Amino acid sequence: MARWIVINVPPWAVLAGFIVVIVGGTAVVQAGVRRCFPRLRQGEHNEMAQFVFPVVAVVYGFLIGFLVLALWGQVNSADQSTRNEGAAAVQMAGGLHAFGTADGERIRQGLLAYGRAAAAEWPRAAAGRTTPGAENALKRLSATYEAIKPRDDIQRAFLTSSLASLRDLSGARTVRLLQARTNIGPPPSLWLVVLLNSGLVLWFAVIFGAERARMHYVMVAAVSVLVAANLFLVTELAYPFVGVFSTSPEPLNEVVRVLSPSR
Repeated sequence: MARWIVINVPPWAVLAGFIVVIVGGTAVVQAGVRRCFPRLRQGEHNEMAQFVFPVVAVVYGFLIGFLVLALWGQVNSADQSTRNEGAAAVQMAGGLHAFGTADGERIRQGLLAYGRAAAAEWPRAAAGRTTPGAENALKRLSATYEAIKPRDDIQRAFLTSSLASLRDLSGARTVRLLQARTNIGPPPSLWLVVLLNSGLVLWFAVIFGAERARMHYVMVAAVSVLVAANLFLVTELAYPFVGVFSTSPEPLNEVVRVLSPSR
């Protein structure tokens, strides 16, 4: 469900939805509590709440901070895999001049075909799935290099370097696809822990005694917005290849730009 929301709903709408639902829901609960338990307004329990609430808040802050940091690390790792893939292709493009006009053009066409196919398959690759176009383009590129017969030591050195870069490209692609296939977001148990901690934070804010209703509602609304923003961050960061914070196929597009004929 969370993945569907990240893919199909604009991030501003996701954030606004969290704020409206959490702030509105908490306000309804708060109104019911103030009406059904009028003695809570006197604040006789505030001393206990002041002792427990900081503990809950610290645990909640540590949990959200740790989770956001871990999810951001996944996004950076996915981004690094894509950059490695694009960098390997660009490095291979830099050695085209060493192979002569005919071989160099065949390699350029092979790299260009792979860059375009890999960028075109990105929506499917974001879920760990491949397309025959990209797979076949990579095989043809490998076959092109294998068919080259170096004529001197310079070409032999460039061929060795290019084959190493080709292995790096293929490895980075494999890692990227495996990351997209296995990074399916936090497990249900972790979502349950996050929601439980968020609920505890909101609950202690609601039962905190305050005679002035307006100030109490403002305080609880502020806490609700904070919780909504944290849940938004966790939701959007949970999927490294989709959403507003996800990695992008820009390194692959850069390969196409580098190899495309100048106009």
